[in-house]
Amino acid sequence: MAMSGTARSSLTRPLSLAGLRARVKAWLANNSDASLAQRVAGNAFLIRATSAALAFVAQVMLARWMGQYEYGIYVYVWTWVLVLGNLAPLGVAYSAQRFIPQYVVSKDRDGLRGFLRILGWLCFGLGTIAGALGALSVVAIEGAIPAHYVVPFLIGMLCVPVFALSSAQDATSRAHNWINLALVPVYIVQPIVIIVAVLVVHWTGKTISAYSALAIAVSAFWIVVAAQLVLLRLRLAKTVERGARRYEVKAWIKTSLPNFLVDGFFFLLTSVDVLLLQFFVGPDQVAVYYAASKILALVMFVYFAVSSACAHRFSQYHTAGDKERLASFAVESARWTFWPSLGLAIALLALGVPFLRLFGAGFEAGYPVMFILAAGLLARASVGPAERLLSMVGQQRYSAIIYGSALAVSILICLALAPRLGASGAAIATAAAIGTESALLFYFVKRQLGIHIFVFGSRKPD
Repeated sequence: MAMSGTARSSLTRPLSLAGLRARVKAWLANNSDASLAQRVAGNAFLIRATSAALAFVAQVMLARWMGQYEYGIYVYVWTWVLVLGNLAPLGVAYSAQRFIPQYVVSKDRDGLRGFLRILGWLCFGLGTIAGALGALSVVAIEGAIPAHYVVPFLIGMLCVPVFALSSAQDATSRAHNWINLALVPVYIVQPIVIIVAVLVVHWTGKTISAYSALAIAVSAFWIVVAAQLVLLRLRLAKTVERGARRYEVKAWIKTSLPNFLVDGFFFLLTSVDVLLLQFFVGPDQVAVYYAASKILALVMFVYFAVSSACAHRFSQYHTAGDKERLASFAVESARWTFWPSLGLAIALLALGVPFLRLFGAGFEAGYPVMFILAAGLLARASVGPAERLLSMVGQQRYSAIIYGSALAVSILICLALAPRLGASGAAIATAAAIGTESALLFYFVKRQLGIHIFVFGSRKPD
């Protein structure tokens, strides 16, 4: 049937401002799971994009005012802080996105209250133990490591307990869709505090060393996480009524330990390049490699935003036994991850040299590294938050196998290539490891769940 002129004109006529406002209003009012997840993902991405810009400014300031050598020491120690801080909770913190929806769906208020009550204390305690062990290890082997790393390591270990606590608060907030509370304190406020503090130190004419930079970063983390704790408790008090509590600590830890293996392999996978590179090159080259990787970090924020919005939805659909909805939602999450990641990668590579020069003279040597790392990041984006899917449906043991295999690939290739190729060898190792990880994630999700979680995958389960 031919279209009338009126119908054709209505389709080709540009959308009016009023029509656009109406569509936006309708989208915001839509409470479907897909729309809610898209809004949460979009909000998370905007926060992380803003955070990336702030962190980029902070890193540029530090690199230019510290110099490559001191900056290399700073980023190496801070990488250890990130690894230990993320591993210290033994996977319990990230299990909040699984346990909280389960308690809510099953109307188990006693279990919910017990979990929320003890989670923060448990993670802080585990972080304290990890930080103390890290500091004692540095003191014990002081003669076996370069002297310029000792004091910075001891300062950095002070951040591990509060880092573990922040992981618990982040996961708890995201499980309630409080994405602003989850992300704004650590990802927005903290870099602002660091920027202000660094500016004050620079304007007073004092030298910014690895010691002072780490002291600023650790202090900022303590301040913002304490504020986040107060705000989270106030909001939970309005949402979760008072009542009896049931503590299932043994079950929580037992269930979370596979997540600990997954998280351990994952965080080591994202950091092992910097940790190993230090053995073959000086702090100045570590600084160049780190700067190149940080520029591309915005690509990973798309993955982070989508996984933040989707993880607890995976758990809900699995608990409800809705396989078709789970499959469709998983494939959509892969598409939400890949296409924005591709666009961002292209833009960042196009602007790579000017961005690197902002860090100071000599940093543009890291430009070839960016292309290598981008290939790996896009491979990961093509399968979306597949690891989160496996974890949320109780198949996290396969995630441990996947990340363990990828980590082994990264270590072996890095040890083989970094001594000869330096930063490029570490980048090749990382890209190869991420490619291995992505292929294995696709395979196990398809085998265990019958879901083709791929950017071009089918929405129907097998």
